[in-house]
Amino acid sequence: MESPIHPNHLQQPLPQPDGSAHIEDERSKVMFGFTIFLLSESIIFVSFFVTLIALKLTAHQWLPPGVSGPEITTPVIINTVVLLSSSIVIYFAERALERNHLGKFRLLWLTTSAMGAYFLVGEIKEWLGLNFGVSTGLVGATFYLLTGFHGLHVTAGIILQMIMLARSFIPGNYNHGRYGVSAVSLFWHFVDAIWIFVFSLLYLWQAT
Repeated sequence: MESPIHPNHLQQPLPQPDGSAHIEDERSKVMFGFTIFLLSESIIFVSFFVTLIALKLTAHQWLPPGVSGPEITTPVIINTVVLLSSSIVIYFAERALERNHLGKFRLLWLTTSAMGAYFLVGEIKEWLGLNFGVSTGLVGATFYLLTGFHGLHVTAGIILQMIMLARSFIPGNYNHGRYGVSAVSLFWHFVDAIWIFVFSLLYLWQAT
């Protein structure tokens, strides 16, 4: 005969899902979605790059008379170094948060934002000093389109960083996952990587 089922067996709670597994699942979903977003942004930039290369290779006169084009000046070099170095700073900011060093995280995170803001101010100063505008032939249209679109992404990155910084002051906010910070950090690395291509096509190629 089968043994009767004890009533207490029916009252046992079902096993609850592991909290860390749930957090990791949420992080994977967020990072996957954000990676797809960055890939879509990459396609836009690649289309710009391909167009610029095609125009430069086929244009009979890339620079109109009296226009020197974007030049590699000391401020441009400094801006580039500052922006690319910010990727190192945000990396250590993310590592500090993983170790629950909130003070160090906030300092490094804010430093990253300040470096991005410095780059934007330097870019605007460069625009004001150039001897060509948006309507100055192909050089003007492509230069302002690429640098402006990239600058828009830098601005978006700074805004996202400020949101993450503000959230760090909410008690226990990052106890259940830091994928927001990871996504913003990934976006910032993307912005810096794109600038390498922009700088190479607009400045280095122009100088040769």
